Amino acid sequence: MATPNEKLAASLARLQALQRGGKRVFRTGELTRVHRERLLKNGFVREIMQGWLFSSGAHVREGDTTPWYTAFWEFCTRYCQHRFGDEWHLSAEQSLLLHAENSVIPRQVVVYTPAGGNNTLQLPFDTSLYDLREKQSPPEPDIVVRNGLRLYAPEAALVRVPDAFYVRNPVDAATALMQIREASDVLGRLLDGGHSVVAGRLAGAFRHVGRDDIADDILDAMSAAGYDVREKDPFRSGRRFGAVGGAAAPIERRIQIFWASMRGAVIDIFPDAPEPMEDRDAYMRFIDDIYQHDAYHSLSIEGYIVTPRLIQKVASGDWRPESDAEDRRDLDALAARGYWQAFQLVKDAVAAVLDGENPGPVAAAAHRQWHREMFQPCVQAGLMPPSALAGYRNIPVFLRGSRYAPPRCEAVRDALPALFRLIGEEPAPCVRAVLGHWLFGYIHPYADGNGRIARFLMNVMLASGGYPWTVIRFEDRDAYLATLESASIDVDIEPFARFIAQRVNASISGAGP
Repeated sequence: MATPNEKLAASLARLQALQRGGKRVFRTGELTRVHRERLLKNGFVREIMQGWLFSSGAHVREGDTTPWYTAFWEFCTRYCQHRFGDEWHLSAEQSLLLHAENSVIPRQVVVYTPAGGNNTLQLPFDTSLYDLREKQSPPEPDIVVRNGLRLYAPEAALVRVPDAFYVRNPVDAATALMQIREASDVLGRLLDGGHSVVAGRLAGAFRHVGRDDIADDILDAMSAAGYDVREKDPFRSGRRFGAVGGAAAPIERRIQIFWASMRGAVIDIFPDAPEPMEDRDAYMRFIDDIYQHDAYHSLSIEGYIVTPRLIQKVASGDWRPESDAEDRRDLDALAARGYWQAFQLVKDAVAAVLDGENPGPVAAAAHRQWHREMFQPCVQAGLMPPSALAGYRNIPVFLRGSRYAPPRCEAVRDALPALFRLIGEEPAPCVRAVLGHWLFGYIHPYADGNGRIARFLMNVMLASGGYPWTVIRFEDRDAYLATLESASIDVDIEPFARFIAQRVNASISGAGP
């Protein structure tokens, strides 16, 4: 007779077979009752609603939203295909958010379909799906399929979203507008539909993002067709977004819009830069002195259990994994060793910017080395595969407890060069530090280590302006993460800028590193 462990192993083998290709959502009928009940009992799957399950894990704590957010869009796709076939699509607003690389998991997703019942389907963790009945499906050219989701094409969605979308989601609206190559992409829909009010709104919106050519073409064409169009700026804001020329990817445009719209708030909040650093060697000695304090707090924020004694042991060379089995197995010590190795290279970057090198190219070249050094001890100990040192992630990642999901791994390759280019062009050190930190974490280029590297990046940028090395303390972790969340979900950089400014002020005044 099979043991309980053998029975669970058999159920896990069945689940593994279903998960091939990254699948995380299943109909209950895809598992036998015995397998289903065993996997539910042990936490490897969880129920979405009657008839539907998603992959979880026995290690997942009660209330952890991450497995569900990972499965959210896959469930929406599979459920809608099951219920409505190909006769469904997401709202124009949600379509534009996704086209603009807005990866926040929505509280509610609205699905339009002729088979809709105007019903709300309650889903885990206060999310929901609302199926809204529409009389007929939109024309086929208006719909595109992306990762299984049926979306309005950007040009079709822009004709349909109301004024309020530009006020609530200015970055997303601007990013979507910049994807339109020429006026003809939207003019056909405006002319055939007689949308004179929408034409005025779009003309004002395009002018707001620096696309005067498209705005003028819309007005001229509508006038030639006999329509009286009154241009109106729907953004209702004095903030302007710098246009991105050429064939820039949506994520590049998004990063630039963030930078252009947020830098002023950071400058207003941040303390003035200190006098130019005259004693470079004294600054470098200060960094050496602060290492132990910095390592303790940065590693603790990431959940490692470290002590000053452990950090000192690693830094002094008393950590000997080649001869001490306990050191070899100690993940916390491995993390501390990796942090120390990376810190030595970060000091080189600080020295370079103190010597007058442009901090953008310095950080662009160095951050990969920081990452490799950070995880080299774990690879050497056999706790991580060698591929962990390869570079940027090629898998999706999700942040524990957050509705914010970092960009698709394909977008990382466009986003990081855009970020470092902006850092290199930015004249204000405080902007480089605050937006560099936040956006590096926002992009989340690596499978692990992003928070530590973002804090390294912040301090290199602070050094470029003569500010002292600044430690984010473990006791401030909740406030720190909350302000990052506010920036990523609410597009509000001010709480994070204030938080960093307070920590920098404490360092300047000597009240604390």
